Amino acid sequence: MPNDQPPRPAPLDPPMVPFAVAGLIAWAVVGLVLLVFFRGWLTDHDHENWLWTCLAGFLWGFPGLAVMLRHDANRRRRRAN
Repeated sequence: MPNDQPPRPAPLDPPMVPFAVAGLIAWAVVGLVLLVFFRGWLTDHDHENWLWTCLAGFLWGFPGLAVMLRHDANRRRRRAN
């Protein structure tokens, strides 16, 4: 019996900067919503750490964005060759 396998599809290699920017925006929006609309509830229920979590997610997004910028530059270089 012949070994007829379908050709493998090329791996996905999408640009990653939009994902990093979306993550930054998501953490910022969630943090602002919690700060503006739920500040009293967070304080009453001892959940102020949620705001710190949003801040940490937002700030850690910047090193992630730098990594994704480098990844996309390498991706463009690979495709140019």
